[in-house]
Amino acid sequence: SECVLSEIQSCLVSSGDVGCGTFQCFNNNSCEIQGLHHICLTLLHNAGRYDSQGKSFVKDALRCMALGLRQRFSCVSRRCSAVKEMVFSLQRECYSKHQLCLALRDHMDTMGNLVQFHLMFPSGPYVELMNFLLKCGDEVGLWVGQRLRGQCMQHWGALCSSFGSTCSLSQLDAPQHTTTPPPTVPLAFTTQGPLQQPTRAAGPEDRTGFSLIENATESGLPRV
Repeated sequence: SECVLSEIQSCLVSSGDVGCGTFQCFNNNSCEIQGLHHICLTLLHNAGRYDSQGKSFVKDALRCMALGLRQRFSCVSRRCSAVKEMVFSLQRECYSKHQLCLALRDHMDTMGNLVQFHLMFPSGPYVELMNFLLKCGDEVGLWVGQRLRGQCMQHWGALCSSFGSTCSLSQLDAPQHTTTPPPTVPLAFTTQGPLQQPTRAAGPEDRTGFSLIENATESGLPRV
């Protein structure tokens, strides 16, 4: 692990601020973080369809992540789990800071090949991106939630038809309780661990809730 992380750090040092080279440093190694490079390529490829402000938001968000990865990588614990949590935290920070919602709001169709149910497994950067999109407002959140549920039905059939408007994943070491998400968020995922079962009685709005687990690929879901 130490050797792999040293290789990643060397790659980060030699990568530039522009483009997706920085994110490629996390591909094809034992500390791989699937999705970072693909997300970057997709955002850049579609940036031409946004207005000048939208293009600026996308480029600034990606540059924020590239710089952050290089600056913070050497400061985190030399464990893959710590590196991954740093990456996910940086995603949330950069997407929000550079208002990616504003860039995507009128061009959600450009996100179609990223809003894919099977990309949620194993949990990682795609989940962080979906959580971000779900908070971009009612229209965007509804679009993302309906798209993911529809694709889930293709894999799991009738099981997914009972999915309600709320899916909350929490960390393995989180307390056993249910957190009510904001009303504009039809789904919510986290990058670690399975759903905790609610300890309170389910209300009318909860009776169609569902659970997803990180090893759902064992149930026949396609991998990336």
